[in-house]
Amino acid sequence: MTVRKARATFVSGETGGSGNIRTESGAVSAEYSTGSRFEAEPGTNPEELLGAAHAACFSMALGLGLKAAGHPATRIETAAEVTLEKLTEGYRITTIQLITVAEVPGISSEEFQEQAHLTKLSCPVSKALAGCDIFLEAKLA
Repeated sequence: MTVRKARATFVSGETGGSGNIRTESGAVSAEYSTGSRFEAEPGTNPEELLGAAHAACFSMALGLGLKAAGHPATRIETAAEVTLEKLTEGYRITTIQLITVAEVPGISSEEFQEQAHLTKLSCPVSKALAGCDIFLEAKLA
């Protein structure tokens, strides 16, 4: 079993608040605030970080799946668009759009689409985010 750790500090202010997000490894340390989440102020936000984690997990899982299927990818790039909506019951992440482009020599479009679809269903972050709609657009480069 692997356990990874992250920590966030948040201090409320008169107009919102701000804080810092950092990972145990030290690879990520970033400022965030209500302004960076709900407006266009500098800094990161939970949705952006969630999107980065989902894109990384999907790319890695797809790469491993393609290799196991006998079609190792030379490159996989995935973008994630995470939608945060204000609903009557409060804010909720409603959708995540994954857009992946891969260079996979010798694979048919059909087999690539099948591998991408299976990865969307089986990637650990996709499973963790099962409460929102996840859409996938997968293309061969």
